[in-house]
Amino acid sequence: MIIVGIDDTDIIGSRGTNQLARQIVRELSADWSCLRIVRHQLLDDPRVPYTSKNGSASITLQRRQDSLRSLDLADETRSAVDSVLQCCRRVMRDWFIEGSDPGLCLLTGECPPEVVEWGQRCQSEFVARETAFAIAAAVGVHLEALGGTEDGVIGALAAVGLAWAQNSGRIIQLGEWPDDLSGEQPVETLHSRDVCVQGYGTDKKITDGTIDVGKHLRPNVRHGAAVLFVEAAATQSPHLYQAVKLP
Repeated sequence: MIIVGIDDTDIIGSRGTNQLARQIVRELSADWSCLRIVRHQLLDDPRVPYTSKNGSASITLQRRQDSLRSLDLADETRSAVDSVLQCCRRVMRDWFIEGSDPGLCLLTGECPPEVVEWGQRCQSEFVARETAFAIAAAVGVHLEALGGTEDGVIGALAAVGLAWAQNSGRIIQLGEWPDDLSGEQPVETLHSRDVCVQGYGTDKKITDGTIDVGKHLRPNVRHGAAVLFVEAAATQSPHLYQAVKLP
């Protein structure tokens, strides 16, 4: 499994980081399956320059077994990781917009606790890119800037740590399901895609009824699961719920 973190890839009026993450997944689809693309909310503070609400994105990838080409597993793994890195660089450079400050992080294997702690810090503290570089170098995680001020490395490293922790963020792409659910959907349809439906502010699991998911299905990550938080809709129907949009 590989986790890719990207951040600060856009400016106002350009294609956003989420779309870039989807493009990377498409480019890698022959050899890698997408487990999740997640948007992670970082510190919302006037000292932080951002296009919209200061979010970064993580991409969790799983190698397709039928793409293995070598009997030397170690050599195959190194080659595969390098191909992912090269693809991410190429796509991000192709999408580069003057005025953006893209950063790229790539994790293979276990995530060091320092990187998880960094991700959590970035959600509540104003931090510096120099610290991000220092942490990545100390624990051996690949982190690089691809232009601009290099501030994108802050969120790129944070995205990897938060993706590993699996307890925050909004899912932009769930596995390889098409992004085709909008409006009112039977709760069974969400369950079929491994999305847990839960009452907002409660522990109650919703097992029947209809869910208005909004424009797109965007569950959150909680304790490793995809969870859509809902509340009763403002209608007379006791079995109609609407999604609660959380960061």
